[in-house]
Amino acid sequence: MNTLSTPVFCGLLLRRQLVLGLRKPIEIGNPLLFFAMVIALFPLGLGPAPDTLAVFAPGILWIVALLSNLLSSDGVFRSDFEDGSLEQLLLAPQPLYFSALAYVLAQWLLTGFLLALLSPLFAVMLGLDAAAIPALAASLLLGTGVLSLVGGIGAALTVGLQRGGMLISLLILPFYMPVLIFGSGAVQAALAGASAAPYLAILGAMLCMAVALAPAAIAAGLRISVDA
Repeated sequence: MNTLSTPVFCGLLLRRQLVLGLRKPIEIGNPLLFFAMVIALFPLGLGPAPDTLAVFAPGILWIVALLSNLLSSDGVFRSDFEDGSLEQLLLAPQPLYFSALAYVLAQWLLTGFLLALLSPLFAVMLGLDAAAIPALAASLLLGTGVLSLVGGIGAALTVGLQRGGMLISLLILPFYMPVLIFGSGAVQAALAGASAAPYLAILGAMLCMAVALAPAAIAAGLRISVDA
């Protein structure tokens, strides 16, 4: 029996995860709905003054994006763990590093990528200057990739727990802070008329480091959780 090559296997795994995600639109809609609801509530708490909302818009948008990603991270591996598919994945001849990367990529496409695409709409709701919107979208594209990879580590470590939602928050939230700082910093720099490129470069470096290291940590975490 021929063994599938690693690229073909990971491509099929990515397609499978995307199809499963699209069959459960509520799981895709939850982070987006949460994002929209929280953005809509901020004018009630801060007041409807456009100038006030525009000042806080970069931090608001990034904090809500972070929490939306956190909301979806817990379920990355849980359904496969419950039906036994995860054990079969660990026994597959293909490297678990690339399989874990395919899982995280699917989760990012269904959450972080969609948030980045819809971010201009939410930015307009908060009165963010149009000149800062490209920096916002670019920072979210890079930053949510890092968030998904770091969230995948927490998901792998807690997948065997019945209620891992709070634990995953405690584990990975401190590692989200640098992404939040430089992501919102890019938008604030664009608002001030400065270049957002240094902040985006740092986010890009974080993403490269996360792509290199996080899948290995996810693979180790999955083996620990399944063997436990």
